[in-house]
Amino acid sequence: MKILFINTHYMHGGAGRAAGRLQKALNNRGVDAKQLVQNGFGDRHDNIIGPISPYEKLLALWKPALETLPLYLYKNRNGLPFSTSFQPDIILSKVKELNPDIIHLHWTCSGFVKIETLKKLNKPLVWTLHDSWAFTGGCHIPLDCERYKEKCGECPALGSMSDRDLSRWIWNRKSKAWRGLDLTLISPSNWLADCVRSSSLFRGKRVEVIPNGLDVGAMSCIDKKFARKMFSLDPDKKYILFGAVNATSDKNKGFHHVGTALRSVSKELAALGCELLVFGGYEPVGSSDFGLKTHYIGYLHDEMSMNLLYSAADVFVAPSLQENLPNTIMEAMACGVPAVAFSVGGISDLVDHKLNGYLAQPYNTDDLAQGLLWVLSNRPFWEQLSCAARETIKAKFDINHVADMYNDLYDKIVGNHSAQS
Repeated sequence: MKILFINTHYMHGGAGRAAGRLQKALNNRGVDAKQLVQNGFGDRHDNIIGPISPYEKLLALWKPALETLPLYLYKNRNGLPFSTSFQPDIILSKVKELNPDIIHLHWTCSGFVKIETLKKLNKPLVWTLHDSWAFTGGCHIPLDCERYKEKCGECPALGSMSDRDLSRWIWNRKSKAWRGLDLTLISPSNWLADCVRSSSLFRGKRVEVIPNGLDVGAMSCIDKKFARKMFSLDPDKKYILFGAVNATSDKNKGFHHVGTALRSVSKELAALGCELLVFGGYEPVGSSDFGLKTHYIGYLHDEMSMNLLYSAADVFVAPSLQENLPNTIMEAMACGVPAVAFSVGGISDLVDHKLNGYLAQPYNTDDLAQGLLWVLSNRPFWEQLSCAARETIKAKFDINHVADMYNDLYDKIVGNHSAQS
């Protein structure tokens, strides 16, 4: 059985890391799983197929910028990710050359896969949804908008007051192009699965819940003093960790909420000897004082460095506006670091309130601040939280178990497809 993953980025961003980890686990089981990407390359044994010719490399460079051009018609858009997927692509020729039994879609935007291409692939499709884009009129993070349940239009993400706006055009294209697809949808979280089932585009489609996973042997607890030494951090301080891809500039990740929460309890945190660590972004121009010493680590590009940084921390803070099943929380917990997060999206699939972390009321920064104090104030209880966080990931999110679930699904799909042929 040959599986072809299609994902825009290799091992970059949440979807890229989730897809890369799954592919590696499947390869380790002897499954012929290759990955077609627009950006990024793995080692030779990773079966990664990226742009080869100068033409393909030029497309990969320019497509993300071209993707955003229609958005300039909407001056009042909210700045959260929005994809049109209108550009021609070269996916079909690659698929014909590789001739997989199943195509496994992941995150396909930034101009990588045109909406209308999916109906031309003529293969059983599995699609793991890493955000909401597949069932909306273009937004990846709909927040409290539920227009996707009927028809998009008057899109709040675009700041549009017109029923016939860009989001309606994209929704209509999806509705027409995806009708009758041989498609199985995978949601990593129960929350997103409910959203998919209620959407007008996928209502009645097969939806399975299979979480993202990670290698709990590779991402594990490292001695805290050693980890801090690697980053020249004080072994006697307590460290609050915040981070994501574009952590300080991506509005959805809630860096502004971190500042508000920390300032409200800065004296209490300072008395506990706390400092802030930020990865995945640089210090914003004109950033304000949080009342705590702040270390901007920048971008880390390998899992060993991430493992060390997580292990150096005492708590991970995740004040995102909306999340599916965030890798950062999963990775922190695998390293024995409890998370304090807003109870939004699929985060409750990971964090059990006051058992392995703390779930704050959405967008209530006072509650977020109290969660940080609750985790950091009692060291003996912190040890229990740390162990519970690690055990949760081992029990529910081990990549080997996740790979087995996908392997069983592939077998059933191929079997059903053969029976119908």
